Amino acid sequence: MKLSADELRPLLKNERFPRSEAYDPVWVLENEMGPSALWLTEWLCEEMEFEPGMRVLDMGCGKAMSSVFLAKEFGVRVWANDLWIPASENWQRICEAGVTDLVCPIHAEAHDLPYAEGFFDAIVCVDAYNYFGTDDLYLGYFSKFVRPGGQLGIVVPALMREFKDGPPEYMTREQSNGKRWWDPAVCFSIHTCAWWERHWKQTELVDIEVADTLVEGWCDWLQFEEAKNAADTNRWPEEAEVLRADEGLYLGFARLVARKRAEQAEKLSTHAEA
Repeated sequence: MKLSADELRPLLKNERFPRSEAYDPVWVLENEMGPSALWLTEWLCEEMEFEPGMRVLDMGCGKAMSSVFLAKEFGVRVWANDLWIPASENWQRICEAGVTDLVCPIHAEAHDLPYAEGFFDAIVCVDAYNYFGTDDLYLGYFSKFVRPGGQLGIVVPALMREFKDGPPEYMTREQSNGKRWWDPAVCFSIHTCAWWERHWKQTELVDIEVADTLVEGWCDWLQFEEAKNAADTNRWPEEAEVLRADEGLYLGFARLVARKRAEQAEKLSTHAEA
């Protein structure tokens, strides 16, 4: 960490996300795993209904920053689920954050979740759903774990418009660090907000309540990348170069919030029993 908390705080100041400003910038930047987990979680929570004591699944929570945020800001009970980060490591962060009574770390793969059907009042997923949720059948599995009438909310890196002839050259060329940003093995899971809305709507499992993009979201993304560069915590410094070249033409964030249909839950249950 090159800079102190006092030096980093102005780099993370963003009036769009006032709740996030209360968190230690060193903690935020040491535990980052991509675009700002706190900012994106705060944006998602603007359209979700949380009450103290609710059971919430935080899917793909990374280093549990979003889980800590949900517990502290809304008093909900959070199951912090991630595949890449061991539960013991997240438990240490949860203890240090003082939310041991509200956050439970879980190490589980997205297709093998250890939860009872209908257990959660809400499910959130920030900057992870595109890694597994593009499967046409996945929402049918994922939505089983939220109660009928419960909300599901995601934020994903998104395209602001479809490519005409594939990704532009500035995404695929080598950046100054010798790496290229566009990795076909991963990046073809990045879609437009309209694509995600259709993807969920066609299942008839949920009612879409919100499907939108973060206005000038590329600016927030770039701001966080530059803060990571200043703190020397950025594992993907090529992102800042691509964002500067793109200027929001293609890159940003999409948000979807939906509510599980009670009648579809009953149909699924009947089908399973048959």
